[in-house]
Amino acid sequence: MTTTITPTDIARTEDAGLSPDWAEQVRSLAEQMDAVILAHNYQQPEIQDVAHHVGDSLALSRIAAASPEQTIVFCGVHFMAETAKILAPHKTVLIPDAAAGCSLADSLTVEQLRGWKAENPGAVVVSYVNTTAAVKAETDICCTSSNAVDVVASIPADTPVLFGPDQFLGAHVRRVLGRDNIKVWGGECHVHAGINGRDLAAKAAGSPEADLYIHPECGCATSAIYLAGTGVVEASRVQILSTGEMVDHARRSKAKQVLVATEIGMIHQLRKAAPGIDFQAVNERASCKYMKMITPAKLLRSLQEKRDEVFVDVETADRARGAVEAMISIGAPGSGE
Repeated sequence: MTTTITPTDIARTEDAGLSPDWAEQVRSLAEQMDAVILAHNYQQPEIQDVAHHVGDSLALSRIAAASPEQTIVFCGVHFMAETAKILAPHKTVLIPDAAAGCSLADSLTVEQLRGWKAENPGAVVVSYVNTTAAVKAETDICCTSSNAVDVVASIPADTPVLFGPDQFLGAHVRRVLGRDNIKVWGGECHVHAGINGRDLAAKAAGSPEADLYIHPECGCATSAIYLAGTGVVEASRVQILSTGEMVDHARRSKAKQVLVATEIGMIHQLRKAAPGIDFQAVNERASCKYMKMITPAKLLRSLQEKRDEVFVDVETADRARGAVEAMISIGAPGSGE
């Protein structure tokens, strides 16, 4: 019989020798070294609970840019830590596991983007923040899932747009704006792409009174629009939301149950934001192995040893900074990836 080792199993093994007061040690070390700990909504609950700030990529980017602390410890994936370094080049940026990558960021390389631009002269490049620093350096303006529509809407309607790398978010932008001059790269997040229409339809049928929170990166986003359009699910109960918007919406919601289509780490923040609501994952297997690579033991080690510092070469960072700062300036604060 084959035994499957999950990210949670690995985390438990790594953390087995941790002192019960590891969280206090983390906070104490952070204070001593003038560090702020940032954690993405998809991180393990223990990491979210010990961080100074938890949020989506846009909210955390804003905090990284404005934070007075001289060290940023980014509990997320590598492109997020790179973005923090781009925005705060004079600060030390640490990521507790440098191997924490992103399948979506990997789906568009800088060489591919340069070739795409060469085939489409005059087009404006809009890149999702889930990209490498090198791709951002070839980008006119970055976006997150919450401000992608606003970013593209800010571009003159007769100007062609190259949108990458997420095909589902790109399709969402095209659908909302009704523009046919938006070319979309065929990339995807393997976790979000795996949350499909069948999962959503089955969950919705089993919970007919539940609201639906759908991340626009999900493979089921189009199915959610279809269910609302055909009346299978009341349109008012279907919300296409970034992770930051999910938290904001949950705090205002009067719903008794919400089905959530995104990475399952999001459920922890939603339950903290609205403890009276029954939040259920549309796909309980939708766990990002990269987001779960950062463990309490690795976070503590990162602070103790100042390991896994993130560097972005000066030329790349300088070229990328304008695209990232433009992203930060568009859309409501705190509502991002």
